Amino acid sequence: MALSWLAAPILTSSLASFSIQGDSTDEISASASIREDDELVDPKRYLEERCKPKCVRPLFQYQECVKRIKDDKTGHKHCTGQYFDYWACVDKCVAAKLFDMLK
Repeated sequence: MALSWLAAPILTSSLASFSIQGDSTDEISASASIREDDELVDPKRYLEERCKPKCVRPLFQYQECVKRIKDDKTGHKHCTGQYFDYWACVDKCVAAKLFDMLK
C-alpha cells in the first residue's frame, strides 16, 4: 500500500512518451508510447545494449580471467575486479545518455 501514491500517476495517465537522443557520433533515437495496458519500457536496458560494444576490452579481460580460474577448486580466486570494471564502463556510457533524457 505504501507504493500506491507512486503508481497512481503511471496508472492514471492514458499516454506517456519518451525519446532517447544521442550525441552526433552515436545517434540514438527511439520513442515509445505507454498506455495503461502496456508494460513500462526501461530505456536503461536499451542503452546498456547499445553501450556494451564500446566496452569490449574490459569484457575480454573478464572472460580471460574466468578462463584462468575455471579449474580453481579452492574458491579463493575470483574475477570480481574485472566484472566491476566491465559494468563500470557500461554504466559510464549509459549515464551520459540516460540522464540527458530524464526530466
